[in-house]
This record gives sequence, structure tokens and C-alpha cells, in this order.
Amino acid sequence: MKPFRLAVLTLALLPLFSLAATPEGDDAARDEKRTRMMRVLGLAEELELNESQALKLADTMRQFDERRRPLAQQVRESAQVLRKAAQGDTSAQSQVDQAVQRVFDARAQLTALDREMYQTLAKDLPPQKRAQLAIFMARHEGNKLKLLKEMDREGRREERQKRMQERLQRMQERLQQRGAGVP
Repeated sequence: MKPFRLAVLTLALLPLFSLAATPEGDDAARDEKRTRMMRVLGLAEELELNESQALKLADTMRQFDERRRPLAQQVRESAQVLRKAAQGDTSAQSQVDQAVQRVFDARAQLTALDREMYQTLAKDLPPQKRAQLAIFMARHEGNKLKLLKEMDREGRREERQKRMQERLQRMQERLQQRGAGVP
């Protein structure tokens, strides 16, 4: 797609995403909209779509994203239970089997939604464009997984730092108590 067409497409899509603007504090929703816009722009460029086709694509993808949101939330919540159980939280350990089952169920539903979205987006495309769509979706999913892994790594790093700070604080308190003659 030519740079000028990409700029026009960006300007055409921007109001669509800003209509559903969220309050300033809702970073996750804002990030989701930004990610969707970048995905639509990338796909529109990859498939060389015109502005009306890109707007239709954006609307279709938004509808599927809305259906994906509760399933992704279910995976995140179950993963949180599993992390707590793995760290020794006894209240979470009793929920492990249910959490694992919810993750598998939600991931199966997400896979079915991905297939349905591909079929919906590809139905009027010629074979070459369908192939480009499939490659784009696979590449985008791979990039999303990398991002999730990075976010998970960052979250674990923050948890470790927090635990280390708590340990240091407890050690300082013990040292102060010993210095004051308290065993």
C-alpha cells in the first residue's frame, strides 16, 4: 500500500476507534483498541484494501474481539489461580483442576473463534488474498504470544522484586528489634 493511501486509511479509521473511547484510567481497553487499529492497518496494507474495505474489516474484527474478550479474561483469571497454586497458596491449590479445565475450554473456544473470523474475513477474497490473510493472522497470533510472554515475565519480575522488598523490610525490622533488646 502506498504511503499516502496508508495515511488516508489511518485517518479514516481513527474516528472509528475514537468513537469507542474509554476513560483515561482504562489502559487495558485503550491498549486493546490501539492493538486492533494496528492489526487492521497492517492487514489492510497487506491485502491492499481500499478505505471502505478496511472499515468493514475493522468492524468485523471488533465484533470478534468483543466475543474473545470474556474468554481471554477467563484464561487470565485461571492462569492467576495456577500461578498462586504453584507458589504455594493453599487456597488456590484446591482450584487447580478446575482452573486447568477452564483454560483448555477457553482456548478451544478461542481457536474456534479464530477459525470463524478467518472464514468470515476470507469469504469474498481470492485465493492469494486468503493465503495472505492466513499468514497475517498466524504472524499476528505469534506476535501476541511473544507480547504476552514478555508481560508475564515482567509481572513475575515485579512479583520477585516485591517479595525481595518484603524480605528486606522484615530483616530490617528484626535487626531493629534485636538492637532494641527484643529477641
